[in-house]
Amino acid sequence: MNERDFADLAAGHALNALSEADERAYQEALAGNPHWSSHVRDAADAVAAISATVEPVEPPASIRASLLARITDLPQLSQAEPERSSDDVEDFAAAGPAPVEPELEAVTAGPPAGAGWGPRRWFTLAASIVAVLVLGFGAVTIGQQLTRPASLVALEQVTTAPDAQSASTTMPDGGVVTAHWSASTGQSVLVTDGMPALSTDQTYELWFVRDDTPIAAGIFSTDAEGRATAILQGQFHSGDVIAVTVEPAGGSPDGTPSSAPVVALATA
Repeated sequence: MNERDFADLAAGHALNALSEADERAYQEALAGNPHWSSHVRDAADAVAAISATVEPVEPPASIRASLLARITDLPQLSQAEPERSSDDVEDFAAAGPAPVEPELEAVTAGPPAGAGWGPRRWFTLAASIVAVLVLGFGAVTIGQQLTRPASLVALEQVTTAPDAQSASTTMPDGGVVTAHWSASTGQSVLVTDGMPALSTDQTYELWFVRDDTPIAAGIFSTDAEGRATAILQGQFHSGDVIAVTVEPAGGSPDGTPSSAPVVALATA
């Protein structure tokens, strides 16, 4: 067994998804190669990280049965030659000498039959998926975690920080803008609802105003309802004013605000 094979088994072991034979192979390989123990720690850490970031969800009972059914339905490669009846055997003596064809080098597709680890990896992966679902992570929840926008991830990190703070303001036309920040994480996020729509040649730009100096922090646009969740690019400092201006499409051409702020939220 090579180190890559062992790493695959270590992942299955961390999820308690190995068959008895694979578990035995895993233990023997670990005993003979103690320097591979880093893969064991990495797999355990990965499983712990996933379980810490995903809320437990009770999966439907049909999921496990459905996955196992799909595995069972996968086509199996047969190693046995089909039996031939006596009627299928040609009379080679009567046919005369056969023409000699040039020998072609055999091309082997996939791993050799003796290797055995290719199919095992696929089964271990399928078993691991089943194990994760049975543990209660839920397929839908995992998909949502993997596809969440960065702005929503940042907003969650900021709002769950021990020093999370926020401030809101209502615009003249009724739109509500809220800034969230955390000095310990150095992050800040702006959330809008009902903010006025802009023409196609304009955009909203974010600013940190620090010691009366505006620092560009990225541009953003809203949806049809004036909603947006935008990360301020750059390190947040306690006491910064978070401001928004209306700029030409693409942002301020010279790196300074070209108009008065439509929103200004103090963080001190």
